[in-house]
Amino acid sequence: MKNKYLYLILCILGVIFPYSQFVPWLLSNGLDIRLFIDELFSTKIGGFFGWDVILTAIVLLIFIFAEGKRIKMKHLWAPVLGTLSVGVSLGLPLFLYMREVHLESEHKTRNSD
Repeated sequence: MKNKYLYLILCILGVIFPYSQFVPWLLSNGLDIRLFIDELFSTKIGGFFGWDVILTAIVLLIFIFAEGKRIKMKHLWAPVLGTLSVGVSLGLPLFLYMREVHLESEHKTRNSD
């Protein structure tokens, strides 16, 4: 299986698994940001995972822009939006999928010349 197809599968799982927890919480509590943060950081282990994901998302956004600019990718807004709306579980595999497609396209363009 090509990596790009694996990345697409991971995009789907990256939406399903986090939202399977978030949507019921949202339906029960509404968009209560204060409660969300309170519950996320209510235990040391929750705080550990919360800070880990927040910092990983920041690193991912920097990587998306740096690597995307370096190899001249288009539509970098998509993995940024995925990261901000779902999380790293969507943003990272989406960026990696887009990167694979871009690199394949560049490779085909170079080989056809």
